[in-house]
Formats: sequence, C-alpha cells, structure tokens
Amino acid sequence: MSVSLAEDLDSVAALGAVGWGDRGHVRDVLAATLVKKQSQRTTFDALFDVYFPALVGDGVAHRGDSSSADGDEDDSPRGAAVRDNAAALQAFRDQLAEALQSDDQQQLARLAAQMVGTFGAMPGRGPGLSSWSAYTALQRVAPQELVDRIVAGLLAEVGDEGRETEVRRLANRRVGAFATMVEDDARRRIAEEKGPDHVADVAIRPSIDKLAFTAARRSDLEEMRRQIFPLARRLATRLTKEHHAHRRGALDFRRTVRASIATGGVPLTTHHRPKRPHRTDLVVLCDVSGSVANFAQFTLLFVFALRESFQSMRAFTFIDHVHEVTEHLRPGSDPVEVLENLAAASSYAALWGRTNYGRAFTKFEAEHLDALGPKTTLLILGDARSNYSDLEDATLRRLAGSVRRSYWLNPEPESSWGAGDSAARTYQEIVPMVECRNLTQLQELVHDLL
Repeated sequence: MSVSLAEDLDSVAALGAVGWGDRGHVRDVLAATLVKKQSQRTTFDALFDVYFPALVGDGVAHRGDSSSADGDEDDSPRGAAVRDNAAALQAFRDQLAEALQSDDQQQLARLAAQMVGTFGAMPGRGPGLSSWSAYTALQRVAPQELVDRIVAGLLAEVGDEGRETEVRRLANRRVGAFATMVEDDARRRIAEEKGPDHVADVAIRPSIDKLAFTAARRSDLEEMRRQIFPLARRLATRLTKEHHAHRRGALDFRRTVRASIATGGVPLTTHHRPKRPHRTDLVVLCDVSGSVANFAQFTLLFVFALRESFQSMRAFTFIDHVHEVTEHLRPGSDPVEVLENLAAASSYAALWGRTNYGRAFTKFEAEHLDALGPKTTLLILGDARSNYSDLEDATLRRLAGSVRRSYWLNPEPESSWGAGDSAARTYQEIVPMVECRNLTQLQELVHDLL
C-alpha cells in the first residue's frame, strides 16, 4: 500500500493527539490517515496485525501457570499448550462450541491462538525452525461441523424453531469469523519466525485494485465489478484534464512572424494551429477461455465504460472461433446485464472448446477484416496459450499491419511468457505485448491507449 511522507506526518500528529495506549485507537488512527479507499481496509488490517501483533508466541496467558493443582496439564485456553490427542481435541471442540454460541470474542481470540499452536504446528524447513498452518488446524478441529450444535444452542435460547434459517446463517457467520481469526494467528506466528516483510509479500492478499484477475475469488470479482465504473470515471476526468492542458497544436510560424512585427520583430507571442480532436476507432479481440475469461470480461466492461472516449468500438470474443459481441455493449446497458451477456456469448466463441489463437486470427481475417482500417487501434486480450496449435503468426502480422496501432494485454506475469504452450514470445515480436494483471495496470494501459 503506497503511503506518502505527508500521510506519515499526519499519522504521527494524530497519534500524538489520541495517544498510543490503546491498540484499537492506534489501528483506527493509522487507518484514518493512511488508507485512501475502503477497498484497501482489509489489506491494511492484515498488515497492521502482522507488523503490530496483539500477541507474541502463545501470549502472556499461555505462559502463565503451566500446571493445575493436581500436577496435570491444564487443558483450558489459559493454561499451557495441551497435548495433541483425541481427548484434547474433543475437549477443545467443546470449549469452541460454547464460545461460538455465546459469541465471546476474547475467548474466541484465545482459542484461535491455542488452536494454531496445538493443532496447526508443523516442523519448519530448517533445524530449530517451526511453522504453522491455519489449514491444518481448521482441518483437525473442523469448526464447520459444530454448526448444528451452535444452532441447537441458539434455538434453545430464543425458543423459536421457526427462526432456524436465520440462526443457521448467524452460526455460519460466527464460524467464518473464527476461521479468519485462525488464519490471522497463523500469519502472526509465521511473521515472528520469518519476519513481517516476508509475510506481507507472500501471505497477505493485496487490495482489490492490485489483486490479479486470475487469483480473484467470487467475492473479489463482485468487488471488482463495483470498482470498474468509478475507476473509468476517474480515468475519464484525468484524460479530460490532460487533453485540455495540451490543446495547442503545432506552432503556426507564419502567424507568429506576422505578430512579431508589432514588437520590432521579436516574437513575444507565439501562435499555434488548432489541434484537431482525435478519437480512436477501437477493435477488441479477446480470448474468453478458462481463467482468462474474467480478465477479458472486466477489460471489455472497463472499455465499455469509456465508450464515449472512442469514435467507434467493435468487440469480438474467441476460443477457437470468433464471435462478435458489440451488440451487448450498447450505451445505457446495465453493467451486470452486460457481464451476463458476455459470459453467455462465450459459448458461441468455441467449436471444439480448445483455445486456438491461430484459427481465431484466420477466422477473424476471413470474416471481419472490414472492422480494421488505417485509423483503427487493435487491442488483443489473452494469455497467448494456444495448446501447441499452428500460431498463424503471418496472419497476425497482416492484421497488425492494416491498423494504425496494435496492443496485446496479457494477464500472465511476464516471467511465464514462453513457458509451456505459451506463444507470447512469438506474438510479442509482431504486436507490442504488456503485462496486465490487475485493475491498476488496466487503468494505466487504457490511459496510454487513449
């Protein structure tokens, strides 16, 4: 997350006003002064917990009395680490069910730390090193299997069997929140072992605008849809300001010399020819197969949101066959409906269902060559993985040669280009190819396109 020096100074000044004594206050002050968008708050909270953890190791409570009055180990969450056996596991699950039913947040936080330390501990990769796995701990304890017990307890409290659906949703939310606590504690322990910078780089999901399209979950995709149009509006405003700042065309030498006569031949005032407005004729050709489909749909939706910045726009999808989807990008269309139509239209872009870039380029040249012209910009979207089929690079060279400009946006990291069945290196020699993995890169690339 990018933070400027001015924001650093603001955070220090704010902390000086409210004090450092309460961890929750410190978190809120830093969030208020450093976080710029609501979509970044989840990433900020995870980073805060890694760099400023609430616990060290098992926590102070776990380092207290290590035995009970009769000399046996204390199985409570406030005692020393329990043995990892069937009896301890059952006792822990009973405590967890009670805490989830009562929604005791302090008890749940202690149980999360104990659960990772006891049931998620693994040997490290080096001598003397340890490691922890939230996945292993959750698989061992299986809190999702406690939902029925929690629902039964909550229904007994409310005394209304007709509210079972509502109560079950509540129980699932509590179990999900506890699973997040377990994941947070595993990250905290790993950060103690390997350092917070390592965990921040490899274990914390970036904010939604930096999250790779191919790594997005369903909830992330929904958030991306909400971000697309505000992002397009900000880009349109930015482009308008830049165009106004560069409205002047080339120097009009004749008018400048004529005006200098009034100042003794000294050209104090320069005159420029009016700049002719130019808007791009855009043709988009995008691969909609497999994991690339989300990237293609979001890019099309983003371009659709900026349609007024283009003179004209035509869009085509392909897997091994080309299908035009321009009709789905009509002005005034609902974005959700547009995405649904684009997803449905992907079935028309396949004959055999295997990605074949060479065949797609050949079909496009044969059936839609009239879409290209000397004033057209051709935008190709895809990972260039063609299942070892004929690449038809000569066809692509003819298509790129018939347009004013051509670009290729690839959602894969550049380090993967050319690996396996990737033809990115071959196609890169014909069409300039750039990495486009997230919304931030997409915004900058479309800005350069316009």
